[in-house]
Amino acid sequence: QVQLEESGGGLVPAGGSLRLSCVASGRTISNYHVGWFRQAPGKEREFVAAIRWNAGSINSRDYTDSVRGRFTISRDNAKNTVYLQMNSLKSEDTAVYFCAADQAYRGGMVSDYHYWGQGTQVTVSP
Repeated sequence: QVQLEESGGGLVPAGGSLRLSCVASGRTISNYHVGWFRQAPGKEREFVAAIRWNAGSINSRDYTDSVRGRFTISRDNAKNTVYLQMNSLKSEDTAVYFCAADQAYRGGMVSDYHYWGQGTQVTVSP
């Protein structure tokens, strides 16, 4: 099975940028579709973005509406890593961000992913 570890979170002012990384171990990430999710205090975990294993194909990426145009999901299979570039951050983006992987494409279906990382905190100050 694959293990996932997120990094890159931190404290950033509104309007700033962060790039999150999700590094896989145990198995090559090229065999998995990957999603990013986030969970703010007192709220349910919500979908942010997802990318298919074949990132170059049409419709290989999905985004929730609130981040479309600001966030970009990408992958470097040679580095066994999936990224989430977050620009124009807003205070409402504050949350713990998780990456998840599955061999079937799950899109935004949080309950369907088999493998999860531990999360990385993103805090956006007003």
